[in-house]
Amino acid sequence: MASDRRQMKLGAFFHPTGHHIASWRHPDAYAPAHVDFAHYKQLAQTAERGKFDLLFLADSPAMRNWPPERQSRVATYIAGFEPITLLSALAAVTEHIGLVATATTTYNEPLHIARKFASLDHISGGRAGWNLVTSTNPKEALNFGKETHLAHDDRYDRATEFAQVVQGLWDSWDEDAFVRDKTSGRYFERERLHVLDHKGEHFSVRGPLNVPRPPQGHPVIVQAGSSDVGKELGARIAEVIFTAHQTLDSAKKFYDDLKGRLAKYGRHPDDVKIMPGVSPFIGRTQAEADEKFEALQSLVHPEIGLALLGELLGNFDLTPYPLDGPLPEIPQSDSSQHVFKMFTDMAKNENLTIRQLYQRIVLRGHWIVRGTAETVTDQLEDWFKNGGCDGYNVMPPYLPGGLDDFVDQVIPALQRRGLFRREYEGKTLRDNLGLRRPQSRYAAPAREGVALGR
Repeated sequence: MASDRRQMKLGAFFHPTGHHIASWRHPDAYAPAHVDFAHYKQLAQTAERGKFDLLFLADSPAMRNWPPERQSRVATYIAGFEPITLLSALAAVTEHIGLVATATTTYNEPLHIARKFASLDHISGGRAGWNLVTSTNPKEALNFGKETHLAHDDRYDRATEFAQVVQGLWDSWDEDAFVRDKTSGRYFERERLHVLDHKGEHFSVRGPLNVPRPPQGHPVIVQAGSSDVGKELGARIAEVIFTAHQTLDSAKKFYDDLKGRLAKYGRHPDDVKIMPGVSPFIGRTQAEADEKFEALQSLVHPEIGLALLGELLGNFDLTPYPLDGPLPEIPQSDSSQHVFKMFTDMAKNENLTIRQLYQRIVLRGHWIVRGTAETVTDQLEDWFKNGGCDGYNVMPPYLPGGLDDFVDQVIPALQRRGLFRREYEGKTLRDNLGLRRPQSRYAAPAREGVALGR
């Protein structure tokens, strides 16, 4: 059970117009959001006013794996800003909030990622975080000269070594390497520069990184894999885990499982913050909150609901099957195994039709809460105090209104109960999340295995 001093960690997860698949059609949503920096500036500053730990941007280097007619009806993962570029701009108009971007290990090289996130950490004064993902969209392969997509477990094998190389590159320079002594003419001390010289199964990277050691030592590593190999990777290297659950029981099982894996990697339970996604619909009354939800549900085009469900089930084509019939037997794919199991179990256990199932997953399986500020806070407190999470990745269903409602109504309720901060604790994302600053592998004494997350 939580102590009285334990407080939630909160992330603000932004899709351009919101997380509901029909969000761009909401009357109050800002439809051109995907290419409007002023929109993102407003969101970032609103989240910072609410004292959020971080804002988070997802990404994919390919459009949705849907036919063109279906693609033309959605706003998310179609066209928009590259996230690290956008976060670098937002760093200049914010002061405290963490800046976390997604970057895939499947279609990048470790030096690229190490260099970009180290730069973002310097630009932001120590507020950068990397959401490490393995790509699930097979169309991404075609954008990188490949005909086939890597299998699920192969992607995670690559990701593990990828992360180890990135962490090694971030240790290229000692804290005091740059003496910049004009009198002697010495800019840096050569013995304080370290060459990684990594040679592994997937990568050969000499180094060193040509960016100084990041202000946080390492930018915060975020991860969201919920399969067994995904959880193992998270236990090795992640410091924040994003996950999706519909019930407290499911969230508790995941929480206990993940935290229980940490000791074998020399890690403490406090080294990782687990933050399931939640999408809140907030009203002055329960009826008003329900109306907000139903209004967005009414805007879901059946083709889009069907396409989204098929995508989340491993890019399975559901068009031959009747919408009001049962979900057919679907083979396990190389997409998210946790999401696949969650939705197929939901359909089976609740005897849902295809139509009923897609109406339930318009927020991709994340927890939907509906109610007044106080009743929403009750539900968030319940999971937090009963072993389901360390906080939440808040997913406004539409923007900017969904974020405004949470900051103006739910944040004050959390603060009144002592569940959330009133002021930021420190200057860096690590400070505010309560995460230790990693020691360089070249520092003495170094804890063996920690720097590489072994």
